[in-house]
Amino acid sequence: MAIRMIVKEGDSVLRETAKQVTKFNSNLHKLLDDMADTMYDAPGVGLAAPQVGILKRVIVMDVGDDNGLIELVNPEIVAKSGEQIGPEGCLSIPGLEGEVKRPLHVTIKGQDRNGEEVVYEGEGLLARCMMHEVDHLNGVLFTDLAIRLYRPELEENEGSGK
Repeated sequence: MAIRMIVKEGDSVLRETAKQVTKFNSNLHKLLDDMADTMYDAPGVGLAAPQVGILKRVIVMDVGDDNGLIELVNPEIVAKSGEQIGPEGCLSIPGLEGEVKRPLHVTIKGQDRNGEEVVYEGEGLLARCMMHEVDHLNGVLFTDLAIRLYRPELEENEGSGK
């Protein structure tokens, strides 16, 4: 397990479409382990393989709920409903956040590290995270979808009179 470098906005890999995973082996397991370590170290709630420079359809998420760490290979959104608007940030775009409209409920299916099919249902933050990470696999960043972008430290300073 290792901490990998997180690719920052401007790197072309973030705008490319990730490839399907066909080999479920020790290389994939190491990637998943490293991605989880990198996400927790950052700290973040989700990470997609393109964010560590790997164009594979692999994501990890942990929003602090009962699911714990979710690893998904070849994920696809199979259902979505409702609507929520809320803040999003990205480990690849530090210091910038935005208000983004997302579905309130999301069902996602994919494979686990051994190639077995798994399905997760998410609501609220987990649904937001699922959409955000799958977007990364398709070269889409939250800044492309944001209703409004802002730098949190500037807004905090304005509110405190500094």
